[in-house]
Amino acid sequence: MLLDLLRLNPKKILVINTFGIGDVLFTTPFIVSLKKNFPACFIGYLGNKRTSQFLAGHSNIDAIYEYERDEFKGLYDSSKIKFLSKLKSLLDSIKRERFELVFDFSLNRNINFLTMFIGIPCRVGLNYKGRMPFSTVKIPFDGFEGKHVVEHYLDILVSMGVTSLERELNWNVSEADRQWADEFLRQHGVSDKDRLIGVIPGAGESWGPQARFRRWDAANYAKLVDKLIENSPSKFILMGAKAEEELCAALARPGCKHLIESQGKTTIAQLAALIKRCRLVVLNDGGPLHIAVAVKTRTVSVFGPVDEQVYGPYGPVSEHLVVKREMSCQPCYRRFRMTDCQHVSCLRNLSVDEVYEKALQLL
Repeated sequence: MLLDLLRLNPKKILVINTFGIGDVLFTTPFIVSLKKNFPACFIGYLGNKRTSQFLAGHSNIDAIYEYERDEFKGLYDSSKIKFLSKLKSLLDSIKRERFELVFDFSLNRNINFLTMFIGIPCRVGLNYKGRMPFSTVKIPFDGFEGKHVVEHYLDILVSMGVTSLERELNWNVSEADRQWADEFLRQHGVSDKDRLIGVIPGAGESWGPQARFRRWDAANYAKLVDKLIENSPSKFILMGAKAEEELCAALARPGCKHLIESQGKTTIAQLAALIKRCRLVVLNDGGPLHIAVAVKTRTVSVFGPVDEQVYGPYGPVSEHLVVKREMSCQPCYRRFRMTDCQHVSCLRNLSVDEVYEKALQLL
């Protein structure tokens, strides 16, 4: 046993994951499992600016700390004094809570050092490529493979003697965000009786320029929407981040009165509230997919280079259908690395009819 967590019975635990929305949502079963086994425990979470929006409303998280890598790097480059001041403020706020235990999923040597520097006595880290030298418990880790990311996290608890586990992603949509979504949809002519279908042609933002490898062509989404409009008595809402407005423009054609545009108009929390109002969401592999799973909205998701068994929807298979083209080269994203693929045939060869048929199954 790596650590007898039940005997340790920690009163204050810090969890660190500074990656994207999906990555952080994958830790929510871990968080709820901790709270289930240690109900009096104070749980803190160190995430980035985007994920802190929904972490702040999570009923099992007591304190949120924000680390935005690009922001800290920008300060370091422009003013070492401002950088040190901001870093000190962050570290002081964490140190003040006197955490006894940290689960560090950042894969970041510097963050690992800082948890030791501020005096957290028990430090558990995923030791990817030896990046957790300052952890007191180093978990051998080559990457997420063979099973879902959620299961990788939960296995850590099992290895520490915890057997009562939570196995659902969860997002607590606030009442304020519910009301915002209701009003937004009302203004666009959507009532509670209308069947609303969400369409998200973007996502994969955490991959940066390589996000294109996770996106089915927007022209295909446009054809899919046209086909659904012809054959389904529904209303449709187009969703996406501010940076994806140009991408969404391929679908938001003039005269397409059935398609409500919300791209670039929502916070992440408001996006979750809109997704929750949908009967179904059709989208790519990425953060919004896992938001939909967490708020219990059915999904049809398109997967290409990424292994859906590891990074796919973590929910009932009957309610979350994956569309993919079985190819010998899949998955070509492994151990946090994407192979040099120029053809992306796994996405280009997916037909509109294939995705349409999956959507009809859930409708």
